[in-house]
Amino acid sequence: MITHKQFPNHHIFETDIGGRTFTVETGKVAELCNAEAICRYGDTVVLVTAVASPLPKSGIDYFPLTIEVEERMYAVGRIPGSFNRREGKPSDHGVLISRLIDRPMRPLFDEELRNDVVLTNTILAQDYDNPVEIVASIGSSLVIAYSDIPWNGPTSTTNVCYLDGKYIVNPSQDERNACQCFVTIASTHEKVVMIETEANEVKEDILLECIKLAHETNVHVVEFINTIVETIGKPKFTFEKAAVNHEMLDDLCSYGLDKIAYALDTDDKNVREERITAAVVDFKEQFGEKYAEDWDIQIDVCLYKMQKKVVKKWLLEGKRVDGRTPDEIRPLSAEVGVLPRVHGSGLFTRGQTQVLSICTLNTLSAAQKLDTIYDETEKRYIHHYNMPQWSTGEARASRSTSRREIGHGALAEKALVPVLPSVEEFPYAIRVVSEVVSSNGSTSQASICGSTLALMDAGVPIKRPVAGISCGLITDQETGVWRTFTDIQGVEDFHGEMDFKVAGTTEGVTAIQMDLKNDGLTMEIIADALERCRKARLEILNEIMIPCIAAPRPEVSEFAPKMLSMKINVDKIREVIGKGGATIQKIVAESGAQVDIDDDGTIHIASPDAASCDIAKKMIDEICFEPEVGKLYYGKVVRILPIGAFVELAPGKDGMIHISKLENRRVEKVEDVLNIGDMTWVKVTEIDEKGRVNLSRKDALKELAAAADNQ
Repeated sequence: MITHKQFPNHHIFETDIGGRTFTVETGKVAELCNAEAICRYGDTVVLVTAVASPLPKSGIDYFPLTIEVEERMYAVGRIPGSFNRREGKPSDHGVLISRLIDRPMRPLFDEELRNDVVLTNTILAQDYDNPVEIVASIGSSLVIAYSDIPWNGPTSTTNVCYLDGKYIVNPSQDERNACQCFVTIASTHEKVVMIETEANEVKEDILLECIKLAHETNVHVVEFINTIVETIGKPKFTFEKAAVNHEMLDDLCSYGLDKIAYALDTDDKNVREERITAAVVDFKEQFGEKYAEDWDIQIDVCLYKMQKKVVKKWLLEGKRVDGRTPDEIRPLSAEVGVLPRVHGSGLFTRGQTQVLSICTLNTLSAAQKLDTIYDETEKRYIHHYNMPQWSTGEARASRSTSRREIGHGALAEKALVPVLPSVEEFPYAIRVVSEVVSSNGSTSQASICGSTLALMDAGVPIKRPVAGISCGLITDQETGVWRTFTDIQGVEDFHGEMDFKVAGTTEGVTAIQMDLKNDGLTMEIIADALERCRKARLEILNEIMIPCIAAPRPEVSEFAPKMLSMKINVDKIREVIGKGGATIQKIVAESGAQVDIDDDGTIHIASPDAASCDIAKKMIDEICFEPEVGKLYYGKVVRILPIGAFVELAPGKDGMIHISKLENRRVEKVEDVLNIGDMTWVKVTEIDEKGRVNLSRKDALKELAAAADNQ
């Protein structure tokens, strides 16, 4: 007997966001999860599922939250291009979306929760005008909010762009591509909890208006999520909080809080670590026996809480860990040309944060090809960021590229793209690699500074140099007092509440990324952080970077490929390529240059040797040569007939001089004037309907004589 499946918990909710309908469907799929939802915005559809383990994970000192984005190529009607024709690991774009969802949500979980929580966003259909990151972010928030998993949300995420004086909520793809700035904001009902920005040197007041509009939209969406929670919300489960031995913590604070304060009171990370190690040895001698059972598990937790207590007290009082004033930047240094043979290099140092960036130039064929569900299919500019374990003084093995490294590389890339020259101005593929050689706070912003130096050293004609700086925050929840401070170092980042990173030129902002460890920012704090970063950015540019290298090198490195660009008629592309590619292969073999042809007839020629480029260009010019009526040409006689002579104007391009057009007199025999191999001037008098070229030596000589007389 067959029965029809019933879905008693099936619900559909709708709201309007930016003039389009956002739909949430629950209770129909993934019944074994703690919560699920199919979210739709336009034709973008994402299945969001949340699962939590029933028991806490033992032996860890962090909340084990995992947020995944599962990209499916069928979402855009494609078959994967890999050998297996199957999706593999997430693309870099997918990783960035995961981070975009994670950053606003994580601080709103209880830090003492130790149950595994896995939030998965499976992209079922993709509409480029309704971006996945918005659907997945809102879906993730509402699924956790109505689930039984404890959380202090909900949040919402909105895109806003500024285009021709207008502020647009969740813009279309065309609007996003044309806009002056594009801002992604996540917020709770009261505060902003995440900022991500890409901009074309935009002023801070415009960015602030984008943030305000996005927050207003988020408030509406949070209220929508709350109505869903009221309708289908589940009671939150109780959990065993990570045990902290408060007696041990109190004993350590009473005995040695001043020792921790002494350890932190230095601008040298190595000295700080040595002092903390000495303090731990002392603590163990005093309390090791008393707390022997918990010592190994609890000492790290206690040390963290003790350091946080000291750092927070100092910062609220206006004292920096290393003695700086709130707006003081650590000592800076900038160098270029630090490596031989590479195309460009820059070393940027800020305190004990140091990044070496290397620029490599290649032909446009070396641009990165992308096989993803997103609209971008190729990247001409590639920025990679590496932060090895030794840069922080840690003794651990290196593994594959982390999500953090992907995120920081993308941030630096985003910051520099607005100042890069167009392909027409500079027909190169460009890759910059930022190697973090020492890390003590805000390496991503140091990589932006170092990469600017490397690009300029490589001769890339960027519009203006770009610098990045970060701003920190500390707040007192009881009094409402807050303080911001410029250029956070590692310990201030670790124990502070905000990492507000801003990159830009002297003219405006190019990128922002803001991470939080508290419940959000007010507009007053955001405005203060933007202004603090603006002043610091100008200081770095005007006092350190521009004096180091005021303008890009006038020429690319001798080790970089030399490039020529030319344009031919699209009808000639087939002739340049030749049957089976024979002609272009001959050009490459004989010239030693690499030749790339675009569909619009643009040809890019590259070689380590400029002479090779010239040879290839000459060969292509000859193939594409088209004689023009009325023009003079100097060519070789290649064939003689009784009625005239054939002259080669270019390889494979001949014209005929009739015997009557050889001289300004009667000629009996062609050989009386010309012989095979002779070079002579001719004028094109006609190109008939069959493409035959008629020449006149008589007219050419007359025109040349007249020109000589005029001189």
